[in-house]
Amino acid sequence: MNDASQPANEAGKPAHPLRFRDFRLYVLARICTVLGQYAMIIVIGWQTYSTARLTMGTQASAAQLGLIGLAQFIPVFLLSPIAGWIADHFDRRRVITIAVSLQLLCAIILGYATWAGQISLPLLFASASLLGMARSFGGPAFGSMVPRLIPRESMPRAVAFSSLMWQTSMVAGPAIGGYVYSLLPWATHAMAGFAFGICILAVSMIKPLPPMATGEPKRPIKQIIDGFTYVRGNKLVLGTITLDLMAVLLAGSTALLPIYARDIFHVGPQGLGQLAAAPGIGAGLTALLFGIRPPENNVGNRMLIAVIVFGAATIVFGMTAYMPKDIGMMVALFALFVCGVADMFSVFVRQTLIQVYTPDEMRGRVSSFSLVSISASNELGEAESGFLAALVGPVVAVVAGGAGAIAIVLLWSRIFPEIGLARRFDAAENNGRGPEQERQA
Repeated sequence: MNDASQPANEAGKPAHPLRFRDFRLYVLARICTVLGQYAMIIVIGWQTYSTARLTMGTQASAAQLGLIGLAQFIPVFLLSPIAGWIADHFDRRRVITIAVSLQLLCAIILGYATWAGQISLPLLFASASLLGMARSFGGPAFGSMVPRLIPRESMPRAVAFSSLMWQTSMVAGPAIGGYVYSLLPWATHAMAGFAFGICILAVSMIKPLPPMATGEPKRPIKQIIDGFTYVRGNKLVLGTITLDLMAVLLAGSTALLPIYARDIFHVGPQGLGQLAAAPGIGAGLTALLFGIRPPENNVGNRMLIAVIVFGAATIVFGMTAYMPKDIGMMVALFALFVCGVADMFSVFVRQTLIQVYTPDEMRGRVSSFSLVSISASNELGEAESGFLAALVGPVVAVVAGGAGAIAIVLLWSRIFPEIGLARRFDAAENNGRGPEQERQA
């Protein structure tokens, strides 16, 4: 039974989720923590590359970008299944508070070290691992919280809205972080710490969320396995999660932005901020459009097309290295803008489909597997891009990754036809039927 009560709605339609106080606090907390996380991540990448360049060559420094992504991914990979079980069995507010407090500690340490001129590779790698550890616990708790804050009738819209806010913050964070760093390096970490503090305050104001009864008691390991079994058996959920994993794993160019900014376009940290801002602007405008008129029909096929566009735009971005610098920078900004638009569309559809087709008692564990996928596609993708750039150069790495993303879409559309069969988000109105049942009906 849902804890939230629905305000009166004269039109007889479900109330907008923002009418609920706890959901508004949740949105504020989510925006702050994601902005802080990704502002720090882009700066950690720049500081890693710049620090490594002092003692290593360009190729070896690119490999360090790969290692810093791996340092963030390993804790997420190892801890997320446990974190998903914890999110289903403990007050999610407390889980989030502890996780964000770890991120706050990381921001304080890096901010002071940057201000004091004591940044080093060991400190950066340790901080990246700490961020990954915190995200592994905070992600599932955040991702499974929405159904406890609003009535069931408002849930699809709430999930869509929170997904939009998450994605917008994820792409806006690097843009803001890069700009602030170009003005005052230590201020990015200070800004992130301030955002984490607001998150902790907002979460503390949400009403208690004790764990809900899940039926017959089972051992934690068995419950974790049950979550994995559910994901493996639901072809729509599995297909959408792994599509994002493979496409962004191959086509993620974020890790190589410091190389393009420093060694190809020669625009420094301010140019890095512009490059990081381009996908953020594209995603933000797309989010604004979806807030007015979200996609309603044929959403699965549209998501597949969006990933193809993402791969093609990545190829164009990679090829800008062969253009005159001024023209190349302009084309790169446009290509990254298109990447942001396509990525927002894909993530919006994927996150909404996963939430509305997943039962409430499984959401924490399914969110943990989704988090592993997101982290793998981002941090592990950064590792892959960095290592590949060290072997064949950054341009070949980016172009090959974009082509690989397009190939993945073509392959996944055959392996998981359920993605193309997903027409609408209103699973509740279809009595919980999945896309295969809707097709048969």
